[in-house]
Amino acid sequence: MKLSGTRKPSAFFLYHLMWEAIDWIYPPYCGGCGQFGNRWCEHCQSSVESLPVEICPICGNPQPGSYVCHRCADQPPAFRQLRSALVFKGSVRNAIHRLKYDRDMGLGESLSRHLIDLVKGLNWPLDQVISVPLSNAHLIERGYNQSNLLARPLALALQIPFIPQAIKRTRETRSQVGLSAKERDINVRDAFWANANLVKNKTVVVIDDVTTTGSTIRECASALHAAGALSVYGLTLARAVLQDFSDHPAGEAQHADGATASHLPIF
Repeated sequence: MKLSGTRKPSAFFLYHLMWEAIDWIYPPYCGGCGQFGNRWCEHCQSSVESLPVEICPICGNPQPGSYVCHRCADQPPAFRQLRSALVFKGSVRNAIHRLKYDRDMGLGESLSRHLIDLVKGLNWPLDQVISVPLSNAHLIERGYNQSNLLARPLALALQIPFIPQAIKRTRETRSQVGLSAKERDINVRDAFWANANLVKNKTVVVIDDVTTTGSTIRECASALHAAGALSVYGLTLARAVLQDFSDHPAGEAQHADGATASHLPIF
């Protein structure tokens, strides 16, 4: 890509060039299929599945007729909207696993393009990008927060600040795997604290890699509102689509692709 005239390259373009340079030194394998030569190959990129058109207008979970779902009607969340770019299955599932557990950090820049395309079409009046924080134990174990790797390039593309220190976990929480929606709510209740000096009177978007019931982003949004945030939106790369997650443990609920939720990491 050639820069014309004296126009300065964008921060997002420079960030992309950094990862391109790393790819040249350490040639990558596709996070979705393992093919040599690309972090996210054209085949995997073209085979992803988007969420259906009919979704709950608040939480974004598939909902016939696009009516507000029972959960949002009974327990209105603190966020205005939560949206996900892709369905958590196939190559997307593989790529997120590599991003999280195999230190394939360059995938964040590649996968963030799905978030960028989605959020640019939503026209949210955003001031800041924030990521869901890891617990101290997971951060020490992993060495990085995979949500930061999705959030940073999004903020660069939108040309708004990325403020990862705006929200913190106040306590360790157990894994959400195998928990019902109610149990997940209890597990992360009051588990986050937001810095009023950073978010007061700001419209923010909270980024995470995967959502199922939205419990984590619900709690993040509550903490941000308590700190004076003007409006909160949620955005995740993928959604583990459940046919019914209201009362069943995650290990029993069936996903749209036929897999059980026990096969998926739920946060």
